[in-house]
Amino acid sequence: MLKKLIKYLRDLKEWIESFSEKSYAMLALFIVAFTESSFFPIPPDVLLIAIAISSPKLSFKAAFWCTLGSVFGALFGYYIGFALFEILGKPIIDFYGYQDAWNKVVEVYRGEVGMWFLATAAFSPIPYKVSTIAAGATGMDLIPFVLISTFGRAGRFFLVASLIYSFGPKVKGFIDKYFDKLSIAFLILLIGGFIVVKYIF
Repeated sequence: MLKKLIKYLRDLKEWIESFSEKSYAMLALFIVAFTESSFFPIPPDVLLIAIAISSPKLSFKAAFWCTLGSVFGALFGYYIGFALFEILGKPIIDFYGYQDAWNKVVEVYRGEVGMWFLATAAFSPIPYKVSTIAAGATGMDLIPFVLISTFGRAGRFFLVASLIYSFGPKVKGFIDKYFDKLSIAFLILLIGGFIVVKYIF
């Protein structure tokens, strides 16, 4: 099962790398980043890394579009929580199995550490969509929400872009050589982010 999953990820990586050279790669990156901030499970880092490795000189441009898409997606997630929770927000929470954790997340957002949780989610593997929906559902002030989302997302994506811009060929060689182990580590981080929300908060 694990070998099949890693093979699938490797095939997906090769497909994304070829896609990153298309003329509309930045638009695709914007769309992936937008959807990930509100409902889609796959983080945009995968495509960002592929674009940056394929053409290191585009690293920071890609990080910009990734950040922009993610922040607009965060605003959409906020709107879902604020005005469309019963129609869209609740089904999204149910889909990811966060029913039991939702009340805890809302409680965190209504407390003093709500913005800190948002900042952590913006930069870490914690599923950002849950954070944006919760921010809207609890009526978090919009200006701090936008500022935290912008700085958190930009910090994450520009860090990735900087590393690849500086060490592009070495990073690509490292990823190709250790792709199987990195895939497992990525899955652990992704699953870990979901666990943090579901069982800790």
